[in-house]
Amino acid sequence: MLTVEHLSYEVIEEGRKQRILDDISFTVEDGEMLVVTGPNGGGKSTIAKVLMGINPAVEGKIFLDGQDITNLPVHERARAGIGFAFQQPPRFKGMTVQRLLDLAAGVELPERICCRLLSSVGLCAKEYIHREIDATLSGGEMKRIEIATVLAKKHKLCIFDEPEAGIDLWSFSMLVKQFGQIHKSKKESLLLISHQERIIRMADRIMVIRDGKVEKLGQKEEVLNNLALDSFQRQNCIEEGGVM
Repeated sequence: MLTVEHLSYEVIEEGRKQRILDDISFTVEDGEMLVVTGPNGGGKSTIAKVLMGINPAVEGKIFLDGQDITNLPVHERARAGIGFAFQQPPRFKGMTVQRLLDLAAGVELPERICCRLLSSVGLCAKEYIHREIDATLSGGEMKRIEIATVLAKKHKLCIFDEPEAGIDLWSFSMLVKQFGQIHKSKKESLLLISHQERIIRMADRIMVIRDGKVEKLGQKEEVLNNLALDSFQRQNCIEEGGVM
């Protein structure tokens, strides 16, 4: 279980502090899928990076199964049980897919296990296992390989930052299917940052982030109904020349 208490994050721009996240609190229960959505620039991806330790929190606490991980570096959070998939997966020229899977698992994996992981995300194992993680791979291929690296090790919590970004429709369908399988097993908690309706509708709960704050947090049906109403009201306001 992930517990986040009064989390805040800020940056310094032109000599002034700017708060990007302000007093964020929420939980992700064991086996739960929480989808974080909201307008661009609201702080969604920043939440993912703060949870992983890529960006340091300036206030608040983060607990994983009761363990305070607030001040742990990235590698220790990974060791504690957090898996992370970037919005834009990094590329490593000279490193093969098989080597990347080994590093993700923390052990040298048998080739048959690597092949099984690649097949599970819709890639022909023999074609990809010895390829380099470089610019010759498409965005969709990189996304699927990255998900295979997350699957290479058991985690308590998997964080995916806008997994739909920059991929084709077929690859996106494969990702949705994979998320469904992970969620169905209830062995890992999932936190997904997404704008995609198909992903949002898979959630147990939805959290809406706007201007660095939690605007809504609740069960899927409740939040979706509120989002639809808000959208309708904003559209009416625009048509009538009003200001929201």
